[in-house]
Amino acid sequence: MIELTVNGATARVEVDPATPLLYVLRDDLNLLAAKFGCGLGQCGACTVLVDDRPVFSCLLPVGAIGDRAVTTVEGLGSAQAPGDVQQAFLQEQAGQCGYCIPGMIARAEGLLRRTITPTEEEMRAAMAPSLCRCGTHVRILRAVRRAAVARGGGVVDAAEPVA
Repeated sequence: MIELTVNGATARVEVDPATPLLYVLRDDLNLLAAKFGCGLGQCGACTVLVDDRPVFSCLLPVGAIGDRAVTTVEGLGSAQAPGDVQQAFLQEQAGQCGYCIPGMIARAEGLLRRTITPTEEEMRAAMAPSLCRCGTHVRILRAVRRAAVARGGGVVDAAEPVA
């Protein structure tokens, strides 16, 4: 039996400790936002936060979580009450197919939990490990800038202003 804290709640799962966190989230806890993309930690579709840091959940064995807190996009808000990062992604129409967006939101949230005034370089570096095959990177970056402003900060040397 493995005990996890996911989105602020305790969850107990009966799985092999080597099972990737992604499978536990999706198959055992019915948290479906994080997606299976490549299974190699190269696309970012599976990104969640572990102690406020983005991780590829397809690569992280659930047994390695220990007492660290896991946050998925479901823990950041809902369709009825989206969190500020989710709201910024909606306002910027950052999702086209939407497959990468939960991972992108998790990456943006992780960045903004560390600083609400990142530099443009820090923002781009934080988002770089996640791929958007639809090519909405410009909108995604705008959404991160908008979310930073919503939190009372902003991207200090933004390539473009938040409208």
